[in-house]
Amino acid sequence: MYEPIRTKSVHTMAAAPEIPHRSREQELDIRLAGQLTALLTVTDELHALATRTDGDAQDTGPAGAALDGAALDGAALAAAAERIAEQVARLSGGHYPLRAEPTDGGAPARIEALQQRAHTLAGNALAVATSRGDSAAMALAAERMEAHTAALRDRDLATA
Repeated sequence: MYEPIRTKSVHTMAAAPEIPHRSREQELDIRLAGQLTALLTVTDELHALATRTDGDAQDTGPAGAALDGAALDGAALAAAAERIAEQVARLSGGHYPLRAEPTDGGAPARIEALQQRAHTLAGNALAVATSRGDSAAMALAAERMEAHTAALRDRDLATA
C-alpha cells in the first residue's frame, strides 16, 4: 500500500567524523582558563592603577575620599597576577597567556568598578573550578574573591 522511504531522513543525526569533539573536562579547562585570563587582565589594570596612584595621594574620589595607593597593594596584585598566569599556563598546556598592556588613561575612581569586576570574575572562576574539581584553581579564585571583597568593604568604610 505505502512505499517505504528509501532516502535517509533529514532528522537523523549525520555522523561527522571530521568535527572534533571535546570532552567535558576539556571544555571546563578552556572555560576556566578564559575566566582566569579575564581576571588576570583586570588584576593587571588594578596593579597599573596601584603603581600610578602611589605618587598621587592627593587625588580624591567621588565622595572626597583620598584615593591613595593604600587601597591597592601593588606588590600583592603583582604576585596574584603571576599566580593567575601560572594557573592559566597549567590549564593551557604550558602556554602562558598574552598580557595586554594596561591602559594609562582612566581615573583612580575606576578602582571600585575594577574591584567589583574582579570579584565577579573570581566568583565565575570559582564556580568553574568547583565544577571541574580543581583544588588549586578553587583556592586561588577563593583567595582573589576574598581580597576583592575586603578591598570593596574597606573602600565602603572609607567613603562612609
